[in-house]
Amino acid sequence: MISWIFVGLVAALLLTPGPTNTLLASSGIQMGVRRSIKLIPAEAIGYIIAISTWGMMIDHVAKTFALLPTILKLLSAFYILYLAIKLWRTADIELNLNQPTIRPRELFCATLLNPKALLFASAIFPASAWINMQTYLVHILAFLAMILPIAVFWIFIGSLLASNKIYWLNARNLQRTASLVLVSFSIPLSYSAILKF
Repeated sequence: MISWIFVGLVAALLLTPGPTNTLLASSGIQMGVRRSIKLIPAEAIGYIIAISTWGMMIDHVAKTFALLPTILKLLSAFYILYLAIKLWRTADIELNLNQPTIRPRELFCATLLNPKALLFASAIFPASAWINMQTYLVHILAFLAMILPIAVFWIFIGSLLASNKIYWLNARNLQRTASLVLVSFSIPLSYSAILKF
């Protein structure tokens, strides 16, 4: 019922540096892994609300403008490619991880306003998720199952960056890797959108 492309795209986007992941890494630096884990429910709730709201809005508008989901999927593929290029080009710029102590409220707001939510709703979640409750629940539960390990990963990365124990683990290498992964997923996404034209 859940495709490997869905799993791969969700994982790739969740792993990509962005506002939510920067806050998680910052918390890992400041408070360590154990104390930062309490932030994960705020991220999950933020994504559930944002993705569900975008998905229902897109489904409502698509009833009068049938090409909207295909166009959004194509635009999402181009945005992912743009994001990959931006990550590659800015890999040598240090991420600012010196932020005030992160609280669940800040992480919730950052996730709620994260542009990735629109990508998930318009291009990665299947259109049937906004029509069929069972499809929605299966996909949102799979999404939530991926949030936990990826959020812990970013918190752990922050704690490792603070310790400076692994010389090759740095923001530059993380961004370049994320860039290559995003490019590899933007191709099948754009291909599937072009097939629907």
